[in-house]
Amino acid sequence: MTTHAFTRRTLLAAAGLSLAAPAVLRAQTYPSRPIELYVGFAPGGGTDITARTFAKFLETELGGSVLVVNKPGASGEIALAQVARAEPDGHTLGITNMPGFVTIPIERKAQYRLDDFHLVANLVADSSAFSVAPDSPIRTVEDLVKAAKARPGQITFGSTGVGTDDHLALVLFEDATGTKLNHIAFRGAGPLATALVGKHVDVAGLNVGEAVPQGANLRIVAQAGATRSRFAPGVPTFRELEIGIEMGSERGLVAPRGLDPRIAERLARAVAKVFETPDFLARIEQQYTEAAYRPGPAWRDGIAAADARFRTLWQSHPWSSS
Repeated sequence: MTTHAFTRRTLLAAAGLSLAAPAVLRAQTYPSRPIELYVGFAPGGGTDITARTFAKFLETELGGSVLVVNKPGASGEIALAQVARAEPDGHTLGITNMPGFVTIPIERKAQYRLDDFHLVANLVADSSAFSVAPDSPIRTVEDLVKAAKARPGQITFGSTGVGTDDHLALVLFEDATGTKLNHIAFRGAGPLATALVGKHVDVAGLNVGEAVPQGANLRIVAQAGATRSRFAPGVPTFRELEIGIEMGSERGLVAPRGLDPRIAERLARAVAKVFETPDFLARIEQQYTEAAYRPGPAWRDGIAAADARFRTLWQSHPWSSS
């Protein structure tokens, strides 16, 4: 080998090392500033509470601050778009909410695509449910069906946004029962629960984990889990009532696409450690929510299956007009 060739190769190798060094340093010092965790709904709802609980434990594992940022609107699209546009340096994360995460790009020209994100992990699951005011004349699902058929389009149903799990539960309910309700979208579960208590809506689509803490302020008439919830064992499932609805909210953690593999690995390990923490699991249970940890690759398979399922539903029941 000539001296010239050796020198050139040495210089190229040194250049490669100098380019790699900043990336290695960024991964070693991550997080180097507060992490922003975006939530697409108003404070006080299930997604917001999950995010705030998770953020505290993630801080411990990563050794840095995690700040929850609420950007409500468009069924969560505004917050997700903010994450999709952010630098993929691990300092901007987002909480997704199924099925809205996959249904928004199906129903409209969205500000993000599913492949704009690095999927970190799914965190929790929470079944959809229909609730009414304590003194509502609607005491059962049968009462709701009768009232809706007697007054088509007049019974009001509040959801946390078009394409959310509670809205799609309504779409499936209307199809299964031959009814039509008046759908009203809210900016989050907190405002929706307030509207139900104030009798501004007849029925609210709140998750079990959002409805149970309301105590005597509301009454759950049915929930859309595969089985009865241990948090509301006296509430029947729609399937028990021979109405074929199964729907719920899954909340996961995403980062912008292109996340440095070293940072991605550190973040994944931190999330896994959170789910090994008894105190965190106890907090989730206190929120009447089921821990449903699935690391990125396994969660990706579930997202793909859900995307296919909801695209099929869209073809037969386009819900944006519901």
